[in-house]
Amino acid sequence: MKQLFFLAGLMIISHMTTAQNGNVYETRTVKSEILKSERKYSIYLPPGYNETDRSYPVLYLLHGAGDDHTGWVQFGQVQHIADNAISSGKAGPMIIVMPDADTGRRGYFNDIKGDFNYENFFFQELIPHIEKTYRVRSERRYRAVAGLSMGGGGTIFYSLHRPDMFAAAAPLSAGTGSWSLEEYKERMKNQTEGISETAIEKHFEHHSIESIINNASEEELKQIKSVRWYISCGDDDFLYEGNARMHIAFRKNEIPHEYRVKDGGHTWTYWRMELPLVLEFVSKSFMQH
Repeated sequence: MKQLFFLAGLMIISHMTTAQNGNVYETRTVKSEILKSERKYSIYLPPGYNETDRSYPVLYLLHGAGDDHTGWVQFGQVQHIADNAISSGKAGPMIIVMPDADTGRRGYFNDIKGDFNYENFFFQELIPHIEKTYRVRSERRYRAVAGLSMGGGGTIFYSLHRPDMFAAAAPLSAGTGSWSLEEYKERMKNQTEGISETAIEKHFEHHSIESIINNASEEELKQIKSVRWYISCGDDDFLYEGNARMHIAFRKNEIPHEYRVKDGGHTWTYWRMELPLVLEFVSKSFMQH
């Protein structure tokens, strides 16, 4: 009898422990007509997702160049960090979606030749798929985006292009794009053969932080300012200059944002350190907007 009670107790403890953990599904797919392929993504479902019918806020968490949708799972320890942030009360329960960008082509952006329009896929197919497949709160106030390096660049430009879609944006060690047309042409010269000067200039302006801000209408700038921004970069990161310039551009245009420079480089050690703070930051955004 004592043994039965002991086993029952273990089962209860095991159930309680399991209930406090979220689940990561490393590879799920969505069919993309835009990209003419099956696209992969990882997803974190918070503790209690399978036990209730509650709907949750969502964070789109973007990987860097050289990784894929499993980067934040394998190296970023997203499940462990998210579970701890939620159980400690520093972050509210949320769904975290980690899509795979084709890093060998143009990552998160639309290709200048128009044959790999990943940004269109993200907004027109991925987000609707997530909101149809999972219990996601679909209002803007419950949607955020974050990412590291190339994914930090995706975070910046998705939020500048579509500030109506996100309550918060948290680029980490971000690739901030080219800061002049000449720099852009040099960086893109292998991809712009046969492209007109007008098209090149238009593509640059669409992926230039200063151009987007300077060309924004009063209403568009107001919307950019309504996004809660968290910008972070290590003091030893090779991308520090672009992040500093973004901070200065935001300050000049009175765009509210948190800007953090901390000890560290372009490493997973830095991004794992920042992820709990990102989860806390976006959670406050979900509650405040």
